[in-house]
Amino acid sequence: MTEYFGLVIFIFLAAVVAGVFLALASLIGPKRHSAVKSEPFECGQAPFAPPSGRFHVHFYLIAILFILFDVELVFLYPWAVVCVELGAGGLATLTVFLGILMAGFYYALDNGALEWQ
Repeated sequence: MTEYFGLVIFIFLAAVVAGVFLALASLIGPKRHSAVKSEPFECGQAPFAPPSGRFHVHFYLIAILFILFDVELVFLYPWAVVCVELGAGGLATLTVFLGILMAGFYYALDNGALEWQ
């Protein structure tokens, strides 16, 4: 447990410093509210249209699939680093992992999740 003592102190000090900075900013910082500052803006320009509201649900599906497969590929990097040390068991585990990943990709492709209309 003593090996984590330095980490606990570091996290505590980081939280204290962040809290002090936030408190100082809210206490000392200038507060000049005006009607112009309260207006919405887009990249420094006046908005040309009101917000449209909703995105099509297909947009969210593509985003979730991208994150899913991107995160899965992140798991391949540690395996590639130690692939020689893992031997045949590691290769079998990777094959099962990639098989499940490809089954999910094929399922999404088969159901038309990756087709934009």
